[in-house]
Amino acid sequence: MRIITGNDLKTGAVIWWDGQGWSRHIEDAADTGDQGEQILAVEDAACRVNGGYVIDAEKTPEGPRPVHIKDRVRAYGPTVRSDLSLKPADPNAGSWVI
Repeated sequence: MRIITGNDLKTGAVIWWDGQGWSRHIEDAADTGDQGEQILAVEDAACRVNGGYVIDAEKTPEGPRPVHIKDRVRAYGPTVRSDLSLKPADPNAGSWVI
């Protein structure tokens, strides 16, 4: 299975091609087969996606699952517990860290 991911031009959010447009949910990602690059060229030319690319994914009962770890992190979030990560030195970081 081949799916398309990229970033929303306005928000920077990770987005997935759903067959009709873009979704923030990987569960909505559509299998593009061998049409991925062609779809991406149209979407890129129309300025509807930033940094889009076609990836391999496995079809699972829960929906597409990216094969590569980088894209799994994009889809599902960090791979470590937030309480184990480094904390910013800025005490006001909570207001600007996503």
